[in-house]
Formats: sequence, structure tokens, C-alpha cells
Amino acid sequence: MIATTLSALTDFPSRLEQFYHAFPRELTRWVPDSWEGCPSENLTALEQICHVRDIELEGYHVRFGRLLNETGPVLASLDTYALVKERDYAAAEPSAVFAAFRAARRATVEMLRPLSDEQLARAGTFEGYGPVTVRGLIHYLCSHDQQHLAGLQWLMGKAESARPRARSTPA
Repeated sequence: MIATTLSALTDFPSRLEQFYHAFPRELTRWVPDSWEGCPSENLTALEQICHVRDIELEGYHVRFGRLLNETGPVLASLDTYALVKERDYAAAEPSAVFAAFRAARRATVEMLRPLSDEQLARAGTFEGYGPVTVRGLIHYLCSHDQQHLAGLQWLMGKAESARPRARSTPA
């Protein structure tokens, strides 16, 4: 299973970029009237990609490093909405975001691919999740990726449903 998951992690940057570029430019910063039912954090398309970049670098890189190098670390969750404001995600340049994310993800996979079973079993506690191993955290990262693809699809669904339609009149 770990090989399949690492393959999915490797492919994710391209898939994320495809999903993002499916949005018309004017909808990349669009905010729906309601976030009810959103499967990811309540973020615009542009904010979603910035979040994925930052969580890779400051979340998962740090967490994997601590699990591999410390005994029983407590791994912090990041405050997504604080980062959105502090870093002005709405003003980000998508090409720079994707370049940084691709490089970060490449580094993540290169760090994880050669790990032994013993290293994959190293454990700690992940805030909001409970006990976690390196192997478990790899799966959480892949799940996080899927959550954001789902969030982008959900946003597109809301945007498409909010578009004005031609009225059909009964004949």
C-alpha cells in the first residue's frame, strides 16, 4: 500500500494544477454564498493551492522530520485561516505557488521513499488526530491531497450552480 500511496503523492502536484487550471480565471478568487457541504477548508481555489503548498513545507515536512528524529514528538496542527490572512493568499501568483509546491512535494517523496519498516513505524502524537506513525502520516498526507481535490470540485460545482441560466419558457 505504501508504494501506491507514494505514487499518488508523486502525481498529486500535476493533478492539483490540472484541477486549478480548469477554473476560469475570474473564479479562482470566487467565494460562494454558503460553504455548507464543503469537503475541505473554506478556501477559494487560489487559497486552496497556497494552503497545500504551505502545509507541505511547514506542516508535513516538519512532522515527518520530527517523527524520524525525535522520540514521541507531539506534532502541531497549523492554523489555516491565520495563514490565509498573514500571507495574503489572495494576492499569490499561481505559477510561483505551483513551482514551490512541486519542489516541496518532490523533497517529501524523496525523504519518504527509502525509509525502512522500522523508520515507518516511528511514532508520535498528531494534534487533533491522536497517535500517529510515519506510515500513518503518509496516508494522512495523501488523504489531505484528496480533500483538496474534492474542495476544488465542490467549488466548481457551487460556481456552476450559481451561474445565471437562460430561462426556458413553456411552449
